[in-house]
This record gives sequence, C-alpha cells and structure tokens, in this order.
Amino acid sequence: MKKQIRTKGKSPFDPHFKPPEKKLGRSSGTAREIKGKKPEDLLHELQRDKIKLERQKKKLCQLRLDLKKSRQRYADLFKGLGGIVQTLTASVESRDPFLSEHQKRVADLARAMAGEMGMTEEQEETLTLAGIIHDLGKVAIPAEVLRKPAGLTETEYELVQKHPQTGYEMLKGIEFPGAVAEVVCQHHERMDGSGYPQGLKGEEISLEAQVLMVADVVEAMCSPRSYRPALGVEAALEEIEKNKGGLYDPEATEVCLKLFREKGFSFE
Repeated sequence: MKKQIRTKGKSPFDPHFKPPEKKLGRSSGTAREIKGKKPEDLLHELQRDKIKLERQKKKLCQLRLDLKKSRQRYADLFKGLGGIVQTLTASVESRDPFLSEHQKRVADLARAMAGEMGMTEEQEETLTLAGIIHDLGKVAIPAEVLRKPAGLTETEYELVQKHPQTGYEMLKGIEFPGAVAEVVCQHHERMDGSGYPQGLKGEEISLEAQVLMVADVVEAMCSPRSYRPALGVEAALEEIEKNKGGLYDPEATEVCLKLFREKGFSFE
C-alpha cells in the first residue's frame, strides 16, 4: 500500500490553507490603469473629457442652428420662386385664354397623385412647380397659332412640339429645389417613345414627368380648347385607361383613375 503524501496548505481543511489569489484578466485593464495613477492625474483626465464633451455639445448646437438657417433659406427661396412662377404663368395664360387655370389644375392633380404614390416631399414640390409652369415654352408660339380654331398645319404643329424644349431652356438656369426644368421638358414624352421633343421611352422618362403627363392629358381633355369643346372627365379617364402601359405609366394611370373614381377628386 502506497503512502499518501500530504502537501502542506493544499487542502481547505488544512490550518495552513490559503485560497489562491485571483489573477486580473483583460477586463480589469481599466482598474489596473486607475490603480496606478495619482488622484491629480485622474482629475486632470476628467477635466479633459469634460472639455471634449462641451466641445461636442457646442458642435451639435451649431449643427442645429445651421439646419434651422438652411430651412429658413429654403423657405425664403421657395417664397421667391413663387413670385417668379406666378409671373411666368401669367405670361403664358395671357397669350391663350384657354390655358387659364390649366396649369394650376394640372399641378393640383399631379400633387394629389404624388401623395397617393408615396412620393417624397421634394418630389411633390417639384411636381407642383413643374405643373404650374409646364407650358411656359408656349410664350414662343405666336398667339394666332395658340388660338387657332381649326386644325394646325404641319409647320404649326412642329412649332407647338418645341414648347417643352423651349420651356426647359428658359428654366434650366434657375435653381429650383428639384429637377423642375427636366420634368417640364419631358411632360409630352410617352412610354412607347412616340412623344416629343426627344422621343424618350420607358425608364428614360423621370417618374415625376410620368405623373405630370397623365395629369396634363386628363385636365386637357376635361377643358375646352380653341378647336374643340371639353370632352369630359369620363372620356379623359377612358383615354389613359386604354393606353395604360403603352403611352402612360401603369402606376400613375391607376392612381389617377382611383383618385377620380374612388376618392372623389375633381377639378375646382
């Protein structure tokens, strides 16, 4: 039988037993750092951290102030643009009495469509501005052509087809809060490429212009022109419904139909 060797202090029942000392792990690094520093050093670090925090607070306050100023500048800009837009609108409508209120009504419908489609606030503002002045380029068309009671000649029609591009050229230098000039330029394009002035098709046409073109067609058919009487809302809705996906964007068309047939939208 082997004799057991008892090691002094190894057993917890031994009077000389001492529990093993716990070694500090990695998680205790901060404790070691604090333990090895003088109180005045710790106080200095706290003061330094406090200064950093105060600087960050000041930066945050400045950012908030800058944001507030930016919003005010945007509001002032938009207010200034409103005056410009009203002047441009009046210049167009004075040349063609049949255009009176047309652009505003188009803008109202386009904005309502944008809301139903979940478009951003900036897109809605872009559509509103573009809608109100989308026929600006017609100032370059002789008044006798705009008011002509009979059909247009080929030359006259080619002249009319230039008005979106003319409008774009007049607006491109103005700093609007969105792609207003581009939307104005594209509002007579069509999904299948049969529109003008560039013959764009499908996704080459911006979403805002897709909405504006539908609103423009519907309002134009609902209102009288120098060469025809008003065709009515139902005829306008049948037109966009029949050509949904061909000439007009499917989503924009469905939203427009829903506004009139289910949500009671009407031109005031």
